[in-house]
Amino acid sequence: MRGLPAVHRLLSEPAVAGFEPALGHDALKTIAQGALERARAALAAGQPFDLERALLAELEAAAAARLQPVVNATGILVHTNLGRAPLARAALDAAAQIGAGYSNLEYDLERGQRGSRYERVSARLAQLFGADDALVVNNCAAAMLLLLDTFARGRECIVARSELVEIGGGFRIPDVLERSGARLVEVGTTNKARLADVERALSPQTSLLLRTHRSNFSLAGFVEDLDSRDLAALARRSGVLLVEDLGSGALLDMTAFGLPRERTVAEALAEGVAVVAISGDKLFGGPQCGMLVGSALALGRMRENPLLRALRVDKTTLAMLDATARLHEGEHTRLQIPLYAMLASSTAELRRRGEAIVARVGQGRLVASRAAVGGGALPGATLESVAIAIDRSDADLFARRLRNARPPTIARIEDGRVLFDLRSVLPDEDGALADAIAASD
Repeated sequence: MRGLPAVHRLLSEPAVAGFEPALGHDALKTIAQGALERARAALAAGQPFDLERALLAELEAAAAARLQPVVNATGILVHTNLGRAPLARAALDAAAQIGAGYSNLEYDLERGQRGSRYERVSARLAQLFGADDALVVNNCAAAMLLLLDTFARGRECIVARSELVEIGGGFRIPDVLERSGARLVEVGTTNKARLADVERALSPQTSLLLRTHRSNFSLAGFVEDLDSRDLAALARRSGVLLVEDLGSGALLDMTAFGLPRERTVAEALAEGVAVVAISGDKLFGGPQCGMLVGSALALGRMRENPLLRALRVDKTTLAMLDATARLHEGEHTRLQIPLYAMLASSTAELRRRGEAIVARVGQGRLVASRAAVGGGALPGATLESVAIAIDRSDADLFARRLRNARPPTIARIEDGRVLFDLRSVLPDEDGALADAIAASD
């Protein structure tokens, strides 16, 4: 027992003290005290106990469990598990400026009285998407919940069976409908839905026709989808609303980046969809939020719903969203959004960066790769990329060591090779990637 160090001595050990910036002094002391108590109990029972090894293992686990930056070398650009879209510098600066003090969040400077939380960013989003109006809530699921609760509580909502999807985290469209109080009416079959199916399902209790983005899967072969123009005409004749969960929220033609054609929000609105729900942190490249764009009358109804208060976003989210929307107003400024900078990077540029990293670490080779947008956007679509490949017989162990690096580095394993896809690595992370590879070898 006398051989065990005091807590203050243990905390002064360089290997232990190195965790203080990440964990804080109080947490570090608590973990060290716990390790010492276990050591005393083990020694009292006549059992061996490696105090240093046990303490460092616990500190490593505590450091890994905290929220921290990681290097995304998976080749999935909008990676849901890794925080989706990286934010633009302009968005981060806007959040810092608005969050550091007071702002006119809900204050009308001209009239000197309470104003609207949403009107500033709503006007910009409406103009950007070519809509009458826009509204922001905390994510796209919340947008759908608000929409359904406003228009379909206790009434029927018609959806094609082929669009009753489940996306990441077990989120299912039928569950959201149930929670909102709407009654789901399924039409068509798994692979085919026709306008006649919708017409037969209409009843005096129908309030909404709902289209949903398939998000992370696609249908091919013997399939038939409902045409939104036909649905819009039917909705007008029947006195119901046509709404759409467009998920990824494409603002522009993605073929410019070598990706498949994705129906844009403006196109959906032009086809007669009354309200479109989209995510702010997918193809928009902004903070996590849900955006509702479309008919001023419909959005006005949603603004009056008391549920909106529970779903509203804070001042920093609005500041980041507005800054991101500003960048979308010009083709060149859009490239300041990290997602679009990554999409626009040429394979020649990726190869140049890869060669510098390989030269620095002294191992690996460059190989052709395929990156994905991810995040439920453009399902199945990939684009050309370049990866650093390192052949390892212990690929799983090497990948685990990379995850424990500082910063943690997330790669992918294919055919016994550890691949670092450079399209999803931000250029200013190249040095950190090289250091992680070298330290994990």
